[in-house]
Amino acid sequence: MKKVYCTVLSLMVPFLTFAKSGDDKKAVKADTIIVAEVEEEAQGAFAFSGYLDSYYMANFNKPASRSNMGATNARVFDQKSGQFSLGLVQTKVVYTNAKSEAVVDLTFGPNANLGNYGNALFNTALAIKQAYFTYKFTDKFSMTAGQFGTHIGYEVIDAPANFNYSLSNLFNNGPFYHAGLKATYAFSDRASLMVGLVNNVDGLGDNNRKKGFISQLYFKPVENWNVYLNYIGSNEANSIDSTGKQPDGFYQVFDLTTSFQITPKFLLGLNAAYGSQKGDYQGYGGPVDSESWSGFAIYANSALTDNFGIGARYEYFNNDNGVRGLLTPAGLGTKVNSVTLTGNISLADGHILVKPEFRLDAYPKVKGAGEAQQFQDSDGNWTKNSQTTFGLAFIYKF
Repeated sequence: MKKVYCTVLSLMVPFLTFAKSGDDKKAVKADTIIVAEVEEEAQGAFAFSGYLDSYYMANFNKPASRSNMGATNARVFDQKSGQFSLGLVQTKVVYTNAKSEAVVDLTFGPNANLGNYGNALFNTALAIKQAYFTYKFTDKFSMTAGQFGTHIGYEVIDAPANFNYSLSNLFNNGPFYHAGLKATYAFSDRASLMVGLVNNVDGLGDNNRKKGFISQLYFKPVENWNVYLNYIGSNEANSIDSTGKQPDGFYQVFDLTTSFQITPKFLLGLNAAYGSQKGDYQGYGGPVDSESWSGFAIYANSALTDNFGIGARYEYFNNDNGVRGLLTPAGLGTKVNSVTLTGNISLADGHILVKPEFRLDAYPKVKGAGEAQQFQDSDGNWTKNSQTTFGLAFIYKF
């Protein structure tokens, strides 16, 4: 209909141009504006956005290594202590029109490789975070192809989008992104279903001939309450030889993400996940029989004023079976309780975010005389089974 309307107007404009009265001249101008607006809608529009962040974290253990990582993977991005550190720089370009959208999302800086380790370009500080396009077949059905951020979990890589600055262990041990094809059908504005096929987890290419299956069921039971039921299942084992023979192996994660905006100034959130692994995981080995890990995180955020808010996160993550990256110094499985308290200060009409943050990570004490604990002390000895940090994050978004 829009194309037909444009054609009719374009035929009318030459005729109206010869009209002599003032009203007819106004009609010419109005019709010309309508044509321009329709053409602009058909052509689409570009949007450019991004952010940069840096931080300073003081570690009360004063580890000799000046690292918050502990024995293995205690933190995701805020890994350094006692020094000012650059986090991530993002540049994002989005093109949209009535039927489609294309996204090119690039990241730079120390966290770029950490979040895109399977797709870092030439092992530099530049990485493709997302590169995909979506076509809308109807108002209810669309398909997306390319590399896109994972649907698993409550938190995302983008620092401005999370209330807390440091990321959870659930985020750290879940997928970051996928490359593949997915389809979404919206039953209504309160329910939708996404399904898709992807390559191996956190990789642009695939390490075997199998494809992973992803899905997400979204529904809104009542106003201001959003619920996401997420899943991924994939054989992540490396091919054993050049012929591509596929060994037995299976990785899967069930994930619940939900948030309820109780009042305009108070939000509660929950993330709970259960995962399992059987066989090799991308060349790192794995259990012969299926072994599991699990965890949950509770979020409570409150906007005290228009420019200041405070939020708390409690998380429990259990990797006693040792199938994820959270391990003791001896390479055995472990678990952790984490408490995070974060402030959000908004400046420059929301473009600048300053986030003071306190975090405590407590691990079970490793038993046995002379056994190494999870964290390092100021002398470089592994004597601490807990870690407390306090710092500031500085974020600019545009």
